[in-house]
Amino acid sequence: MRQVFLKLEHRTTAFSTAVACLMLAIAAGLGLFQIITRFVLEQPAEWSEILIRLSLIWMVFMGIPAAFRQGAMVSVDVLYRWSPHRVKRLLDWIICLAALALILVIVWWGWDYALRGRVQSMAGLESVSMFWGYVALPIGGLFCLFGIVGNLLDPQRNELETAQ
Repeated sequence: MRQVFLKLEHRTTAFSTAVACLMLAIAAGLGLFQIITRFVLEQPAEWSEILIRLSLIWMVFMGIPAAFRQGAMVSVDVLYRWSPHRVKRLLDWIICLAALALILVIVWWGWDYALRGRVQSMAGLESVSMFWGYVALPIGGLFCLFGIVGNLLDPQRNELETAQ
């Protein structure tokens, strides 16, 4: 069961990371487009600004699961380093439960916010609902759940090894 979950987690985290990379590429491309239209052609495209923001929001929320999977969660590093193995495992559970609680709040209220925002339209893109901007929170949060539990089952602790 553990290996099945870790395989599923690996796929979901890889997918969310790929989406985050795609969103970064879109934001960079739109940024270049915006510079060209504004400063070279002197006819700015107002829709590119909101699409850059939207892609950056999606990039962040789809990139967070990879950070959770690598163990880059809030933790007390010094306490963790000085603790015996049993206490480390207890800290792993406490950190996991705290992160899960935070992400579940983000998923719950993010979904509520997305539903409330569906009647709004984006400035510069009047035909697009704000739902598509706000829904990044619950979707990214759902992907985070896999990364958090995956890190509990198979800890990476990469942040401790590279910390200075």
